[in-house]
Amino acid sequence: MAANTGKLVGRTVFITGASRGIGKAIALKLARDGANIVIAAKTAEPHPKLPGTIYTAAKEVEEAGGKALPYVVDIRSEEQVAKAVSEAVKKFGGIDILVNNASAISLTGTLQTPMKRYDLMNGVNARGTYLCSQACLPHLLKGTNPHILNISPPLNMSAKWFKGHVAYTMAKYGMSMCALGMAEEFRDEGVAVNTLWPRTAIYTAAMEMLGGGSEVAKQCRKPEIMADAAYLMLTQDSKSFTGHFCIDDEVLLQNGVKDISSYDFVPGSKLLPDFFLDVGPEDLAQQMTQHGATPAFYKSAPGGASSSSASTSASASAAGDGSPAQTFQALKGMLSKELVQKINAVFQFDLTGSHPGKWYLDLKNGTGAVGEGEAAEADCTMGMDSALFMDMFAGKASASTAFMTGKLKIKGNMAVAMKLEKLMQQMHKSKL
Repeated sequence: MAANTGKLVGRTVFITGASRGIGKAIALKLARDGANIVIAAKTAEPHPKLPGTIYTAAKEVEEAGGKALPYVVDIRSEEQVAKAVSEAVKKFGGIDILVNNASAISLTGTLQTPMKRYDLMNGVNARGTYLCSQACLPHLLKGTNPHILNISPPLNMSAKWFKGHVAYTMAKYGMSMCALGMAEEFRDEGVAVNTLWPRTAIYTAAMEMLGGGSEVAKQCRKPEIMADAAYLMLTQDSKSFTGHFCIDDEVLLQNGVKDISSYDFVPGSKLLPDFFLDVGPEDLAQQMTQHGATPAFYKSAPGGASSSSASTSASASAAGDGSPAQTFQALKGMLSKELVQKINAVFQFDLTGSHPGKWYLDLKNGTGAVGEGEAAEADCTMGMDSALFMDMFAGKASASTAFMTGKLKIKGNMAVAMKLEKLMQQMHKSKL
């Protein structure tokens, strides 16, 4: 992992959304250098399902060696942001670094996104980033080696990153557009403005709350990979390192970190690519090995194929032994009132390939039901090849990976789709 060097001792860092997750991981990494950390977030009282508040984060920051200012801030409020910045300057004498980490997400289509949710995402992501940057810039211009770092993706304009969740993509790209413009606007003044995005999914408490169980966790990396990459970026010379859209593992590899596998949430697992990147897991593994790293999820298989491609071939051949009808018959035997209470959703499956057809799985009403045809009111619709469908329910393919790589199309409630993956795991354990 990237070692602390002490370069940020005494520097003041304003981090939005730092009470938990990636924001807190960055705060703790910078605190180990002796930095002053302004924890600007909304969570003052404990959340029933999400651990951590601005005060518990502040305690951890100080235990790590930094100084902390926890401040309740809704970054959609111009008044609250101005007060937080003023208090930060009053306590620490200035601001040297701004990390725009706070974000809101809803992976819903145009007809499924209420304007209230649209306003939330754009208010927090795009407007909040712009507002915090605007409020901090007068102090950054007077700061030591000043940086703005937005936790947002490269501007990948492929339509596939828009069509399923236009509102979220617009909001997230708004953060990146802030970096694109401000990097040039403040280049001559020596304020660096960059973005950082994870190559893979990052497992946090928020993802766990949304239904990400052990199967999702083992495909993720720890938030510390983002923290270490952020640290390396924020210790660069601000006059020369600006206007970059960076990926976490690339930053680490370029700075001499060879063993990226140490960041895996579960060692030895195949990793799930994050949104907005065209590179899949196998391409990622190839890039990492070219840089001298040994990714845990990439191992040679007989005949020169990677283990992931070998297992895919095995799954495809195994899928031909059954049919969706048999899978749904097995599902029917698992239905129960308890399962309905746990999942509380109706799923529609639109299958193509060797066994085309439409099927539904009702885990919302009574004791549940399965059948051929269309559901009256589906909470989540999944479109895929029938072979992929059977592989997923046999435990040979991951729904999360299939979705992220475009093989699985999902419309509707993403949270219940993640719950369904747990059911697939249960079926696999039961050998159905």
